Amino acid sequence: MKRSAFRIAGIGLVAVLGLLATGCGPGGGGKKAGSDDGVTKNRITATIPGTPVDGDWVVSRLPLEMAHLNPLVSNDAYGRAIYTLIYESLLERDNATLQLGPGLAESHEISPDHLTYTFKLRDGIKFSDGAPLTAEDVKFSFDKLMDPAVDAADLRNYFLTVDRCEVVDPLTVRFVCKEPYFKMLITLGEDLKIVPKHIFETGDFNTHPNNRKPIGSGPYVMDSWDTNRQIVLSRNENYWGKKPHILKRVYKIITDDNAALQVLERGDLDTMGLTAEQWDRRAKRPEFEAQFDKLAYYTPFHSYIGWNTRQPQLSDKRVRRALTMLLNRELILDKIFYGMGVVVSNSFFIESNEYNKDLKPLPFSPADAKRLLDDAGWKDTNGDGVRDKDGIPLRFEFLLVANSPDAEQLATVFQEELKKAGIEMSIRPLEWATFIDSIQKRKFDACMLGWQLDPEQDPYQIWHSSQSDEGSNYPGFKNAEADKIIEDARREFDPAKRAEMYHRLSVIIDEEQPYTFLFCTKARAAIDKRFRNVQAYPLGLDAREWWVPAELQKRK
Repeated sequence: MKRSAFRIAGIGLVAVLGLLATGCGPGGGGKKAGSDDGVTKNRITATIPGTPVDGDWVVSRLPLEMAHLNPLVSNDAYGRAIYTLIYESLLERDNATLQLGPGLAESHEISPDHLTYTFKLRDGIKFSDGAPLTAEDVKFSFDKLMDPAVDAADLRNYFLTVDRCEVVDPLTVRFVCKEPYFKMLITLGEDLKIVPKHIFETGDFNTHPNNRKPIGSGPYVMDSWDTNRQIVLSRNENYWGKKPHILKRVYKIITDDNAALQVLERGDLDTMGLTAEQWDRRAKRPEFEAQFDKLAYYTPFHSYIGWNTRQPQLSDKRVRRALTMLLNRELILDKIFYGMGVVVSNSFFIESNEYNKDLKPLPFSPADAKRLLDDAGWKDTNGDGVRDKDGIPLRFEFLLVANSPDAEQLATVFQEELKKAGIEMSIRPLEWATFIDSIQKRKFDACMLGWQLDPEQDPYQIWHSSQSDEGSNYPGFKNAEADKIIEDARREFDPAKRAEMYHRLSVIIDEEQPYTFLFCTKARAAIDKRFRNVQAYPLGLDAREWWVPAELQKRK
C-alpha cells in the first residue's frame, strides 16, 4: 500500500495547538502504538472479515484554515494533508516499509555517480480536467519551483544541487545534478508535486486563482471550499490508479478543541485528534468508547519555542540558555500533556540514528538561570523588578496560535517562572494566517511551533545560515561550523557517517539554544467504529485505505 493521504513532503510546519498534544511525535521512552490501556491494539477493525465496498464519506476536523492548496508554495502540514490527495509525485512511499515505489512514474534510473535521474511516466494519466499529464508538466513544475519569483524558498532548498530538468520524450524526464545529494531520489521522486502546465503557465503563480481551485491527477478532486466553514473533496472517478473506497472527504474548519469534540460526539465528525485532557478524561467514558475506536501512536515530530536572535534582548546565547532553564518541561509534560510524550534535546527524529541520545535536555534550574543572566549583564538596575542592560529591559512578546489551550497553559506557567527571575513576557495569541505571516517576516520575539519531519532528515531548511532570511531558519541562527556540517552531510551517502555529523551539529545547536526544544507527543485519534482497515503506520494514518460496510454507511 502506498501512503499519500497524510504524507508530509520535506519538513512541514505545524501550529502548536492540538498538534502539540494530538499531532505526531516520535517515540523515545514511550510505548509503541497500540500499547496504551484503552487503545485499540493495532486496530481491531483491520481483522474484521469482509470485502471492501465503495461508499460513505470521511468527515474530519481541520483545526486551522490554510491560505491555499498550491503544493509548491505551501509549507504547513494542514494544507499538505489535503493537497496530497489532489496532487501526486513521481514516486510514492510505502506505508509500512517507507520504501519508494512507482507513482506517476512507472520506473526510474539513477546514474552510478548519482548525478542523473531519469523517470519514465505511465502512459494515459490525466489531470482531473481531462488534460494529459506529460513530461512537460514535470519540467514546468520543477522550473516553477526553482523560479526565484515563486514563494517556494522552503522547498526549493532541497533542489539546490539540481542543474536542470530535461524532457527526453513526452513520457520521459531527466534531472541532471551539479553534485551528489543523499536525498535526491526522495526530493525528486516524492517532494516534487506535479502541477498542470496548461493551468498555471499564465498568471502570478503565487496568487493564482487555482491555488484555491486545485486541478491535479490524484484520487480526489476539489468539490467546494466554503471559507471558514469546510473544504470538500470528491473521489476522482477517472483516477488512473486504484480508487479509494470513500467517496468524499469533508474537512470541517473548527478552531476550538472542545467545540470540535462536541461535534464529534453528536456524529457530525467521524474522526479527530484528541487533546491530552480529552484523551485522559472524556474519551475514557463508556459511551465514547462504544462509538469510537482510539489510536495513540508516534511519528516523527517535535515542538519548540523559537527565539529571534536578531532581537537585542535575545542575541546572547547565555540569555537563551537561561530561558530554557526557566521552563519546567518535565512538569509541563506531566501536568498538561498527561505524560504522553518525551522531552527532546535536538531536532532529529528521536528514534533515528541521527538523534544524539547522549545530549540531554537542559535541566530546569532557576538558580543556574539567574547566574547566567547575571553573567550576561542583565540585572535589575532601577528596581522595577525587570532585568535590564544598556537601557534595554529584558522583556519580550511570546506569539501563540489562537485557540490553543495547551499552548496557552504552557505559556502561562512559563510566564510566571520568568517573572520570578526578573523577565517580563507578554503572551499574544494570533490567528494562524497572521501568526505565520509574522514568523515568516521575522516580526516576532519568541514563538511556539512544531516540525513534522521526513524519515530521512536533512536540517538544511531549518539551520543553514542561508535560510535565515527567506527559509525556515526563523531564529536567524548562523554558525560557520554548523553550515559546513550541513553541507558536507548532504554529500555523504553513508548513513552512519552522516548520523555522526549530525550528532556534532546537535551539540552546536544545544550550546547556542536558538530553540528551546519541547516535546515529542503522541498523536491521539478517535475514529468512528464503522470504518474498517484503519491502521497507524510509522508516518500516521492513511484514510485512502478505509472503507465502510454497506449496512453501516451513513452518508451518500
